[in-house]
Amino acid sequence: MGDGPRLPGVETDDDEERIVCHVDADCFYAACERLREPELRGEPVVVGMGYEPGETIGAVATASYEAREFGVESAQAISTALERLPRRAAIEPDAEDHDPDLTREETGYYRPVDMDYYESIAAEVQDILHDCADVVREVSIDEAYLDVTERTAWEVADGFARHVKDRIRREVGVVVSVGVAPTMSAAKIASDFDKPDGLTVVEPGDLRAFLAPLEVDLLHGVGPVTARELRDMGLETAGDVAAADPDPLVDRFGERGRVLYDRARGEDDRRVEPKGDPKSFSRESAFAEPVSEPGPKYDLIETLAAAVADRARREGALYRTIGVKAVTPPYDVNTRERSLPGPVDEPDLVDRIARDLFAEFEDEPVRKLGVRVANLEFTGSDQASLDGWDGAAADGIDERDGDDPVETDLDGSVTDDEPGTDGGSVTDDEPGTDGGSVTDDGSGGDDSDGATGSDRSPDLPAGQTSLTDFS
Repeated sequence: MGDGPRLPGVETDDDEERIVCHVDADCFYAACERLREPELRGEPVVVGMGYEPGETIGAVATASYEAREFGVESAQAISTALERLPRRAAIEPDAEDHDPDLTREETGYYRPVDMDYYESIAAEVQDILHDCADVVREVSIDEAYLDVTERTAWEVADGFARHVKDRIRREVGVVVSVGVAPTMSAAKIASDFDKPDGLTVVEPGDLRAFLAPLEVDLLHGVGPVTARELRDMGLETAGDVAAADPDPLVDRFGERGRVLYDRARGEDDRRVEPKGDPKSFSRESAFAEPVSEPGPKYDLIETLAAAVADRARREGALYRTIGVKAVTPPYDVNTRERSLPGPVDEPDLVDRIARDLFAEFEDEPVRKLGVRVANLEFTGSDQASLDGWDGAAADGIDERDGDDPVETDLDGSVTDDEPGTDGGSVTDDEPGTDGGSVTDDGSGGDDSDGATGSDRSPDLPAGQTSLTDFS
């Protein structure tokens, strides 16, 4: 049993029904672009590659719901997308692809994929999830499973899930859909059930009735090819699959046929389990409005450094890299980091190096700050104080300048042929759902990777709106 906060009187044991949330960001890449350019809100937005005049090869990574109304879909050839929804620039007289017959309402905005930026936003969402659940399994850059059995109860699961949604919307600025169910596969289906901005709760006693009328396409792991084969067998709905003889399914699909049969019946004994140690610990906080004075920023650096060093100590982790993050208006993410000669557990060193790295931004307006320790080593042995290393670290050994480095893990989910679901596709979302790439800090891989734990935040300096991890 975890030690995170839970409702009074809520008790759990290994045999009870789990409470699983699946959190899925809606059109995530497009949502990130709207954070950077608020004027894109409400407009058709397509994120992809190959849309510049003269380019002939490219694909759509994601399309906003407004763009989908024109027939633009993820994984679609960019040439097809441009035919259905020309670029907004095409209505400008001096544009290379100018078309005098187009109107504003017939065009949309196209933006290139910017994974570094999307990963920085995803990290903020993931950190809220880790704060809300004891066990989190990141599936991709924009979706994760949470086991919240010890944080809530079925009677109030709707309110708990709404709290998660509201925190992400308020603190990060993106919209997510949440499904709550007793199994991972049903939670995934539930999160897709009412997109965008959806919230669907399926209690244990309602699971079979919820699944039964769904088209077979909606079963988790069923893509167009499998759906056609199931229909060839006379199975149109999940209820049909649940009532079928499982043997022909196994004959047709192998062991996967048994999985389809079980999931159609609401049976899925997989647990939400993160895998592997986290790659970094980090904390980040946003000011209510951009701050230019150095004092409040250095006060926040001190708070963040203490928080991240404390978490590393509690987790038994040593670190070789210390970094800072400064987000300047409108949403420019700047990171700096410095590597040490060896692994340490030195809170004062984290604070000192974080201050040094941040110095170049002390006079700039800053809307958000973060402190990070990375290149972690988990050990039970005592680490001696490394006073002799302080000078070497302060001299900037292996100092890096640029975007926050991110290690990615492609997930190994066994799904059908759906672009962008749990299989590590290059797209952000397949038509009707969202999926995509993976990010770091212990995240990645479908049903495999994720950093554990949640933190109690230290008191915030005046004017702070949130305190979350960043990776």
